[in-house]
Amino acid sequence: MFYRGKYVDSSDAREMGLKRQRVMDQSSSYFGGPPGSSYMYSPPPLPTAPAYSYLGQPPPFPVVRLRGLPFDCTDADIADFFHGLDIIDVLFVHKGGKFTGEAYAVLGYPLQVDFALQRNRQNIGRRYVEVFRSRKDEYYKAIANEVSDARGGSPRRAVPRARSFDEVKDLAEHTGFLRLRGLPFSASKEDIIDFFKDFVLSEEKISITATSDGRPTGEAYVEFASPEDSRAAMSRDRMTLGSRYIELFASSCEELDEAIARGGLLPKSADGKDLTVPTGVLRMRGLPFSAGKDDVMEFFKDLVLSEDSIHITNNFEGRPTGEAFVEFANPEDAKAALAKDRMTLGSRYIELFPSSLEELNESASRGR
Repeated sequence: MFYRGKYVDSSDAREMGLKRQRVMDQSSSYFGGPPGSSYMYSPPPLPTAPAYSYLGQPPPFPVVRLRGLPFDCTDADIADFFHGLDIIDVLFVHKGGKFTGEAYAVLGYPLQVDFALQRNRQNIGRRYVEVFRSRKDEYYKAIANEVSDARGGSPRRAVPRARSFDEVKDLAEHTGFLRLRGLPFSASKEDIIDFFKDFVLSEEKISITATSDGRPTGEAYVEFASPEDSRAAMSRDRMTLGSRYIELFASSCEELDEAIARGGLLPKSADGKDLTVPTGVLRMRGLPFSAGKDDVMEFFKDLVLSEDSIHITNNFEGRPTGEAFVEFANPEDAKAALAKDRMTLGSRYIELFPSSLEELNESASRGR
């Protein structure tokens, strides 16, 4: 446990976990394993008064939402994923009797939410898991939905969870569109065409999505000639592109439009090609606070860097933010460096993002 302090809402979280356990025991055995296997913690004795305060405001309910979980994930996997944090409750989310790959985790103290968010995009097995802030009302609503679903029977008994992932994909309706997840940030349309080399595709039918500030999301949408082709292309699910394995999902034109509305597509260069690395600058996220420029140079040891080209950012108090900007000799080196995305520096895995001198300067002006 990273912090030992008494928060008003921590007892609320523990009480909610116990209440949910009682509700489960009164309805369906679907919410827990065999007797004695429940992962619900017995609440420890309440600690002494805190040194930390929320300036008169009630602390937030300590819950996070996880997405992208393996379909055979267990409570123990979640506990291991959040090793060192107090897990009060784990709620797996189902829809129509099938596991959705999402879950809610209630933590012991509000401060632990920030530590939990640092696990974002770390792996459980071969799957990287996304971690988001959540709210008490979202968690309560998920509980209500699970109780309602459980009264109709036990999906875990009716459909073995280890098989549900393939069943969901096999039964999905195909409209000719597939969504790809897990792409390297340096991936181009040519790479995707090569990934589906057994199918006839053109660059116009491939949409690589971007965030609101123009960075690649690691996802793309592909329109095939027919629904039959998109179903057949699912045989490439979990195959590798470069060093990354790619997940495929049945999609639609409407889902593509929603993704574009949320962020957009990657910008185009003058010759019409995807501009995944417009400059020779990359942003690093997830650095250990103790990391120095020499550590960054060692991380990129296959590329030529100087200390002057590395900019480790600090907040307005002068403390490291866990981010840095690196200027490479040219855009080609920066693109090659993206192969190090999500590799580890010390005990931390590092995320890499295409960036620019403008973003670097803006970050410096904000005191970061």
